Amino acid sequence: QLDQIIIHQQVELLEAILGTETSSKYEIKNRLGQRVYFAVEENGCFDRKLCSPLRAFTISIADNAGREVIRVIRPLRCTSCCFPCFLQEV
Repeated sequence: QLDQIIIHQQVELLEAILGTETSSKYEIKNRLGQRVYFAVEENGCFDRKLCSPLRAFTISIADNAGREVIRVIRPLRCTSCCFPCFLQEV
């Protein structure tokens, strides 16, 4: 039973040194600190730079055996990153 989760974002060395943002990776742990899932955000560098919090993305969540168990998709909900006319949905 998984009654609580803790999410840790893994920071890439290149990202820390250069200050650039790479595809985000997360460890999802239980309350004992044991990793139960691993998540990877898929999107383009252009999206991360231009539309940062409004960007479209797909997050694949896999179990410890590497099998995808959940896929979260958030499409871009506006015609322009400069004019976000719709609330974001996952």
